[in-house]
Amino acid sequence: MHPDWIVPDWPAPDRVQALCTTRAGGVSRPPYQSLNLGDHVADAPADVARNRALLAQAVQARPVYLQQVHGNGVLELAGETADGLAADACSTAAPGVACTIMVADCLPVLFTDAQGSRVAAAHAGWRGLAGGVLTSAVAAFGASPGPLLAWLGPCIGPSAFEVGAEVKAAFEAQDAAASACFVPAAAPGKWLADLPALARRQLAQLGVTQVYGNDGSDAWCTVRNASRFFSYRRDRVSGRFAALVWLR
Repeated sequence: MHPDWIVPDWPAPDRVQALCTTRAGGVSRPPYQSLNLGDHVADAPADVARNRALLAQAVQARPVYLQQVHGNGVLELAGETADGLAADACSTAAPGVACTIMVADCLPVLFTDAQGSRVAAAHAGWRGLAGGVLTSAVAAFGASPGPLLAWLGPCIGPSAFEVGAEVKAAFEAQDAAASACFVPAAAPGKWLADLPALARRQLAQLGVTQVYGNDGSDAWCTVRNASRFFSYRRDRVSGRFAALVWLR
């Protein structure tokens, strides 16, 4: 494991493994330096393939990469599941198969149950959150899954995530109290949105009360930490880092 990568600090069962990569530890050249895992951002394909191989070797599991479309579809992963299937959440009970979410501002959310019998991951940008992607991920654990744990990875922070009034309205239409997750921005008609806080609200409503990781501080912000995290909003031409969770 590269020392700059993030190992989630959460009370998951021993057989549950989780990791969030950073920019460090790969072979991609500028502007994708160095551990770009995205094969859709115009980076050299050989470099992306090498980066993915380095990650798989480090975790001793097979990351499965989705075609993320900002929706709420959830994919059940098995040992033979191919990369590139369209979904924004995935889940598995198969050991050695890593639920993998690539991001460069959106919020990655990892899940496990208290028994460590299943894991899941979700790609939670504002569209996915408003569209119910966390509901889909939780539903993958079944009708009565028992207590779930969630970990929130790095994302664009509330000091950087400027959105229009339509984004605020989309969340308030589902939960009027979600207005507390928005503050006026400097530009007229714009708002600063707190993506981790919105996710925590939704998780609480879904009965997931054990939530760890991103607290909305600048240390977790992809935009504010250019040397550590990729950020599409900051750079436009950007690589992708990944959060993944798997069973030993």
